[in-house]
Amino acid sequence: MGGPPGASGEPTDDLTPRQIVAELDKFVIGQGDAKRAVAIALRNRWRRRQLPPEVAEEILPKNILMIGPTGVGKTEIARRLARLAAAPFLKVEASKFTEVGYVGRDVESMVRDLVEISVAMVKSEYRRAVRESAAQRAEDRLLQLLVPTAPRSGEEAEALTADGLEATREKFRSKLRAGTLDERLVEIEVEEAGGAPSFEMFTPQGVESVGMDLSEMLPGLFRGRTRRQKVPVGEAREILTEQEAEKLIDRHTVSREARRRAEQDGIIFLDEMDKIAGRESAQGPDVSREGVQRDLLPIVEGSTVATKYGPVKTDHILFLAAGAFHVAKPADLIPELQGRFPIRVELSALTRDDLVRILTEPENALTKQYAALLSAEGVRLEFTADAVQELARLAVEVNARSENIGARRLATLLERLLEEISFEAPDMQGVEVTLDGETVRRTLTDIVHDEDLSRYVL
Repeated sequence: MGGPPGASGEPTDDLTPRQIVAELDKFVIGQGDAKRAVAIALRNRWRRRQLPPEVAEEILPKNILMIGPTGVGKTEIARRLARLAAAPFLKVEASKFTEVGYVGRDVESMVRDLVEISVAMVKSEYRRAVRESAAQRAEDRLLQLLVPTAPRSGEEAEALTADGLEATREKFRSKLRAGTLDERLVEIEVEEAGGAPSFEMFTPQGVESVGMDLSEMLPGLFRGRTRRQKVPVGEAREILTEQEAEKLIDRHTVSREARRRAEQDGIIFLDEMDKIAGRESAQGPDVSREGVQRDLLPIVEGSTVATKYGPVKTDHILFLAAGAFHVAKPADLIPELQGRFPIRVELSALTRDDLVRILTEPENALTKQYAALLSAEGVRLEFTADAVQELARLAVEVNARSENIGARRLATLLERLLEEISFEAPDMQGVEVTLDGETVRRTLTDIVHDEDLSRYVL
């Protein structure tokens, strides 16, 4: 079958670079150079799709290396970009991959993980597209259970003649749609948890999941086990709708579309690149670091990775790499890998003014999050302007005295500031709490000047 309406899989990256930056500004403060770079990279994907296939195939993405301390927005920029593009997105730490003293998984596993994410995205879209048809079929199945063709009792036999069966079902259909039957129990078949068995094997690269669908290879042996269970009609409707949606979706079409989307639109965010930066030496971890780089190289350059959904080419996957590079430098990466990240942007450390904006401007600002959380208890929480200024000042001071964790320090301080209120909130319904600068100073002075901050460091 072809893709259902609305599931063509085209990402929404027809935004101009200026519009992309404006969208990123809603969630990430500052870092204009990084935003411009990723905005251009996303727009180039749209430009490439407008070209003839033979030309488009030759245009490879310009991968980006973001350099900057922790907590300044590198990951958030990448994550928000992927959401804007409705693209499969995977974040992975490069330090997970090692050549000797094996820890973690082989480098190709990140491509397989990206494809799994893509499959989940495509399945979700296809389910939404067939939801109406699936709901209708689930309703018909429920009516067959509620008004069976072969009635059990004599009273039902009298009521449900051949001519009256359809009319009776229509009456039940009206009751079903009105929700008056939601509490009635019906017996349906539900799948047992677990599904087809999976197993792992040891490979030269480590422990890897075997990419085979045993339920398809041996359908007689690995059928999904089901059991009959009595559930309320309201719950049965959802279960049957999901079952019918699965029947309406062609698994091979989903796999094909998911592979295409991972290949053409996928974004892989490689964090902690500075942890694998290092040239080969006679001993120590440097051999392993360079080995990871050489393992990454073919994936970033463009290769074909075998997945259980079929082979996937990595030529057009966009790689966004990031690292603090406090000790190592980008020049410490092997030359071949440096060449695969031609665009480099440096993210600046956050100032006090940046932290004030982070606390107030983004749609997901921490002050808004905590206010929303406490509103669930009926508590109204407000921060005055000087409270926000004081929080930003203390965050800068603590970052300077101990490890600089950027904007993440704000969560540390806010959690401590609101600890007592959060604990007492269930008994404070209807109370309005206003936090000012003096309250912030009084509550946080001890922790700010305590050298042992381990309890509050995230």
